[in-house]
Amino acid sequence: MDVFLARQPIFDRNKRIYGYELLFRSGMSNAFPHVDGQTATSSLLSSSFFTVGIDIISGGKPAFINFTEELLLSGAPRMFPKDSTVIEILENIEVTTPLITACRALYDAGYTLALDDFIYQGEKQTALIEMAKIIKIDFRAMPMAEIEKMVADLQPYGCQFLAEKVETHAEFNQAMAMGFSYFQGYFFARPEVLKNKDISASQLTILQLIEQVNAREFNIERLERLINQDVSISYKLLNYLNSAYFSRLSPISSISQAIIFLGEQGVRLFVSLIATSKLAADKPDELLRVSIIRARFLQNLAAIAGEDSGDAFLLGLFSLLDAMLDNSMERILGRLPLNDSVKTALIERQGKLFPYIDLVERYEQCSWDAVDELLVVIDSPPEKVPELYMDAVNMANNV
Repeated sequence: MDVFLARQPIFDRNKRIYGYELLFRSGMSNAFPHVDGQTATSSLLSSSFFTVGIDIISGGKPAFINFTEELLLSGAPRMFPKDSTVIEILENIEVTTPLITACRALYDAGYTLALDDFIYQGEKQTALIEMAKIIKIDFRAMPMAEIEKMVADLQPYGCQFLAEKVETHAEFNQAMAMGFSYFQGYFFARPEVLKNKDISASQLTILQLIEQVNAREFNIERLERLINQDVSISYKLLNYLNSAYFSRLSPISSISQAIIFLGEQGVRLFVSLIATSKLAADKPDELLRVSIIRARFLQNLAAIAGEDSGDAFLLGLFSLLDAMLDNSMERILGRLPLNDSVKTALIERQGKLFPYIDLVERYEQCSWDAVDELLVVIDSPPEKVPELYMDAVNMANNV
């Protein structure tokens, strides 16, 4: 059974990662599959979460997982570790005595409960509210005034509030002012300011490093000298190649060995990755993490489709540069000697490589129909996608 799995970050008030919501699709069906109480378990859940491992998927952070009424009543959430699982109770589940009993058993066992896409409807929800640690409220579902009133009405219960679909920094600040503790949405991947913002001298130096390492006329000796000039890049390169990700029997101890092991193209990409991490130093860590996942995921997809995997890697890695530098893609990429196909995809959002960046964005949003269509466009087999995505997540965890 092919299981498409994506994760969406959840931040705390300091824009640090609190956890991830895990969203998945079985086979080619777009919804959480209907599984009865007896079979809940062993096939779908085992093949996705247990085989891969929740710790790898969620990077050791709490995993928010949606459970249907059938799964809750069957006791399926007990198959997951209580210390790292947040059980999301879907908004369309009818509040019944059996449901409350099942949730009470999970609550008493030490599980964390969250109410998903919550809309307050009165006393019939009281039992669930009293057990819930987190109440998730969709910022797109109702006017801000209604959200503010609902939060005020629910505060006496001592719950923490999570704002969903927060798409701008203004909405993030508004949710902060209302008293929300957690935030989910792509505000972190949007530039905060575009108007009249200069690229700083330190950022310009890093961009120049990326420019040099990606120049067409570049040889191995110059590449080695360039890396040796930066202690942090040299250290991170050697540390990465000797990490568990590669499972090497003998250590790599010099930059020349590293270049031979990775190859010129591999080192170019790694130096670009490390330099990009410096550009994102004052941003949420998730911004760089998503960039790395995108880079590796697109590199893998391009290799299967017969496209230049190096260009696809840079396409994903640089896809959030505007958010890192709070500047326009056109201005940033104008300084870099990238292939025109990469620039066209990121600046004009068209051209032969655009379907790749479009695909990874749709994948992150769990727009599965669009993902299916784009996989056809780039001629990549759907059954490979789960493996490629998990490889990208694993690489990002190690980096």
